[in-house]
Amino acid sequence: MRKYSIAALTLVLFMAGAASAQKPLKPWGEWTQKEAQKILDDSAWGHTQTETDTSQMFFSPTSDPGRPGIRSTSNDSSRLSQGATNQAVPLNFRIRFFTAKPIRQAFARTIALKQATLTKELTAQLTAWSDQHTDDWIIVAVAYDSTDQRYTGPVMQAFGSATAETIKNSTYLERKDGKRVFASEYQAPGPDGAGAKFVFARTLDGQPFLNAESGEVRFYSEFQTAKPPFKLDIRFKVADMMYDGKLEY
Repeated sequence: MRKYSIAALTLVLFMAGAASAQKPLKPWGEWTQKEAQKILDDSAWGHTQTETDTSQMFFSPTSDPGRPGIRSTSNDSSRLSQGATNQAVPLNFRIRFFTAKPIRQAFARTIALKQATLTKELTAQLTAWSDQHTDDWIIVAVAYDSTDQRYTGPVMQAFGSATAETIKNSTYLERKDGKRVFASEYQAPGPDGAGAKFVFARTLDGQPFLNAESGEVRFYSEFQTAKPPFKLDIRFKVADMMYDGKLEY
């Protein structure tokens, strides 16, 4: 992908195999794991969309159809065999501007904290990677997690089978004025742990797609063929995406 390929973005992550979002109080190399995670999951460049299944909250083990005198329903046996939780189950989508410098710094810091010994070579690689910039692409990475693997399985299958062709008409970035750029490339989740990557042109009509006056930017993607179907729909406030005096996205 010319100057800024997805492979180049993920290379260091694979090899290594809260501060305020707008103005960190200390250099990223000094962030704690908690501070780095906040940048990834709850900052100007990284949001979390949570879908919560509350249906199992109302399933009582006392309704076991195998017990004498208990009348079963059509749903009881299947839920027992699947292992009902009797509590709400969250499915979290971690939606991040992967081309934003603070997100790369948070990934780099997470990698560094996992090393028993942080060599000068790895430190240099992480620093170089986190300092990369592109004038061509916006990349949004989406990771996911849940306390119940039955909920992550369908997402894994949907992301794994998606292609640029299947997602391009239902995945876009949208500004407050309604202008959109649609996804042009896609990469399924790989070993780097950053998740699926959706790639968009960084310019529209010859101008940067986002600037300080853009208001907000919405990331939207539909996976209607997934079972069950799901949508990613989250908004970022552009004014908050300033970092070291520069708009980062």
